[in-house]
Amino acid sequence: MAAVSPSDSTPSSRQAAIVSAELSAKARARRRYALVITLRLAILVVFLGLWELGADTGIIDPFFFSSPSGIAVQTWSWITEGTSQGPLWQQIYVTLEETFIGFLIGAVGGVIAGIILGRNRLLADVFSIYIKVANSVPRVVLGSVFIIALGLGMASKVALAVVMVFFVVFANAFQGVREADRAMIANAQILGASPMQITRTVIIPSAMSWILASLHVSFGFALVGAVVGEFLGAKQGMGLLISTAQGAFNANGVFSAMIILAVMALFIEFIITQIENRVLKWRPAPFSGQER
Repeated sequence: MAAVSPSDSTPSSRQAAIVSAELSAKARARRRYALVITLRLAILVVFLGLWELGADTGIIDPFFFSSPSGIAVQTWSWITEGTSQGPLWQQIYVTLEETFIGFLIGAVGGVIAGIILGRNRLLADVFSIYIKVANSVPRVVLGSVFIIALGLGMASKVALAVVMVFFVVFANAFQGVREADRAMIANAQILGASPMQITRTVIIPSAMSWILASLHVSFGFALVGAVVGEFLGAKQGMGLLISTAQGAFNANGVFSAMIILAVMALFIEFIITQIENRVLKWRPAPFSGQER
């Protein structure tokens, strides 16, 4: 009988190796994350430094393109002294309120319409031409129409944000429903599931990745819709702030408002990403063959 070598692997040693490999992978992930953050900050610092240097030396005309220091001064002035339309936080709140309402209505409407038309080929064939026509109308034109019809209040901005969001979410929801696994649908039908049960338990979960992916883009479109509507005509909001700064040839104000809007969009993007990660816990991590 052959003797068992002490070097042979045992369950405990295999478990220890697995734990060691997991700790090593987490350490590599932390180092890579730190590297990414460092490179991002380095690029930002270099970009801002070159921009400021160009403005100081006259290579870039600060009257037209501003400068980081000028933008910082303008932003601080708005924070401490307020804007010509009132406190800065009030302008941010108004724009965010219009954006969120438009985003919510447009996203819910797009998902519902995408699922209904994706599940019913007759309705899809009938309404497809009207959806294409509506989607082809320039949004700026619709913004003007909404302002004429709904006035300078919140309703016209929300309506434009809804239009901006609806078609993006609808297209993804529709395609996600069409791409659902036919074998799973057939199995559900064999087990006696009703069309509503199939939609709820098979179709919607299958299309969820498509729908959530569209939300990342559509929130930005909702913000654009609200700002464009305010730019065309409003009583308050970041769009009106940009329009006022433009009318006064205040480049610092224009760039400052743009940066504030970018920060707002990035913050909401982060929240949407966290929600997506919680909803789609089952989804495997994306593969990249170029990781370092």
